[in-house]
Amino acid sequence: MNFQQLRYVRAAVQNELNLTKVAGELFTSQSGVSKQIRELEAELKIEIFVRRGKRLVGLTPAGEAASRVIDQLLQEADNLKRLSAQFVDADKGRLVVAATHNQANYVLPPVLLRFRELFPEVEVELRQGSPDFVVESLLRGDADIGVATEAVDNQPHLDTYPCFSWEHVVIAPEGHPLLDVSAPDLADLAQWPIVTYSPEFTGGGRVQETFEEAGLNADIRLRAMDADVIKTYVRLGAGIGIVAQMAIENGPEGGLVPIPATKGFFGTCSTKIAVQQGTLLRNYAYQLIAMLAPHLDPEVLSGRRRAPIQPVPRPIDRFEERHDLQFSSVPAKEIQFDVAA
Repeated sequence: MNFQQLRYVRAAVQNELNLTKVAGELFTSQSGVSKQIRELEAELKIEIFVRRGKRLVGLTPAGEAASRVIDQLLQEADNLKRLSAQFVDADKGRLVVAATHNQANYVLPPVLLRFRELFPEVEVELRQGSPDFVVESLLRGDADIGVATEAVDNQPHLDTYPCFSWEHVVIAPEGHPLLDVSAPDLADLAQWPIVTYSPEFTGGGRVQETFEEAGLNADIRLRAMDADVIKTYVRLGAGIGIVAQMAIENGPEGGLVPIPATKGFFGTCSTKIAVQQGTLLRNYAYQLIAMLAPHLDPEVLSGRRRAPIQPVPRPIDRFEERHDLQFSSVPAKEIQFDVAA
């Protein structure tokens, strides 16, 4: 038995039993993958996979149990490498952060700039995608930290921590008639075409549900994954926009104006950080988590200190209370370009 055989099994499960994908991912041949899995099964005296001819079509009951143990073994092997690196190169390394578009564009920039000042020798890779992409990246071990909203909730293999709460805002081009309405309601909004998020993003489904619960038929004319795209079409007159408040408060408005008294129409959301359960992160990763969620103690997160008993959890701050997340909090010296010598 060797770790390479274990990696082949894990990769087969992660790639829906497609050995061609496994071979490409691990830079080997399909026949080599199949042979190594067969040898592992022979050594363990169990069949891990159900086969139809040469194809893998499922996991046997023994294979399902073996797959869970294999995941744990490989995770602990990775933890051992991280533990070693922690003592050899404490503040050097690489950190992969998976985030949704809103978080990557409007929340992470001031935090990552400060992180760069603290850990100049840590390479940060930021991967943007859908909420499902963030979850999948964490579960596959492709990312160390995930930043998203509801998608990371109720995932049994992820530890999730709240950062701050936020709301959606309604935006319109300058001069739009809605800006003259002193206290617009949902019925006022429903009279106009709407541009907002796709259903799989926080807000897309919630916007539709809010109008339906009020008995209104909203004319959602266009959906998009990215708030920047939504803002572009609103500027062009495609409709009013409904976006996360960070996208307007931390992004260039460019002729767009929040419609007064509409924040809160679509409930409250929470940005969250997630990590894979059982994964030992480098110390600088715990520091980044604490920068995003200051109510968390990096010493407690890393397991070096017990969490204090708190009978009543402290409520998380609202986005507007988190001045450290505002783009205006970034010192001018931090936004200068690095010039190569």
